[in-house]
Amino acid sequence: MLVIVGYLVAMGCIFGGFIIHGGNIMVVLHALPTELMVIGGGALGAFIVNNQPKVLKATLKAVPAALKGSKYTKARYMELMALLYDILQKARKDGLMAIEKDVESPHESPIFQKYPTVGNDHHVVEFITDYLRMMVSGNLNAHEIESLMESEIETHHQEAHGPVAAVGRVAGGLPAFGIVAAVLGVVNTMGSVGQPPSVLGAMIGSALVGTFLGILLAYAVVEPLGGLMEQKMEDGTKELQCIKTTLLASMQGYNPTTAIEFGRKVLFSTERPTFSELEDHVRGKK
Repeated sequence: MLVIVGYLVAMGCIFGGFIIHGGNIMVVLHALPTELMVIGGGALGAFIVNNQPKVLKATLKAVPAALKGSKYTKARYMELMALLYDILQKARKDGLMAIEKDVESPHESPIFQKYPTVGNDHHVVEFITDYLRMMVSGNLNAHEIESLMESEIETHHQEAHGPVAAVGRVAGGLPAFGIVAAVLGVVNTMGSVGQPPSVLGAMIGSALVGTFLGILLAYAVVEPLGGLMEQKMEDGTKELQCIKTTLLASMQGYNPTTAIEFGRKVLFSTERPTFSELEDHVRGKK
């Protein structure tokens, strides 16, 4: 919703200021279809050439997700840490082998199903169960698992950054495509030098609309969208870091209550629950 509001404010102020200043909006609207075809089509073609199919697919998924509200809320993090608390508490009481079935079949596990928001997130469940499985096997120590976690989080970050970089490159190229559209308009105008000044003026105005649209789309539409995608990417990475910190604290001998406190401290302050909120939540208090 805020994204739409932001775009409406930007467009309303830009075009409203133009009209208030005495500008003829019909000049812009008349040239809009063809200029958008040149600029948008050129940018789309370059976008396809510049990215591998996997990045194209990831971008098509990431853009609609960026327009929605963030799923990384305080409630989600509290549910995540309650899940980690329950499974670590079970392992502490009954031994690591007691959570083997939960790890091997998380979708049938009462613990994972107790927390559907996180338990139905494939990537989060896979990340948790992979390292719990290593903890159960006992073949790796905490330092080795930490190194492996960092490598996986870095890979996740690189993959998630692909769409962000792709959108950023499109934003950087849009002003140039606007200039291309303007130059084509000037070429068209120069081929009509025998026309009356009023006709030539309209043609030059239409040509300049291309430069305007290229800059407008770059800095008021595409680049802000890329920035929003990057912020959501950082939120996704932060969730994995929270899981990593919690599991490593458990491996180092801390009890589940202390382990999730380690994880809580990793979170951004805007979504981080207080110590009391988290303690009441994991213990089932109202």
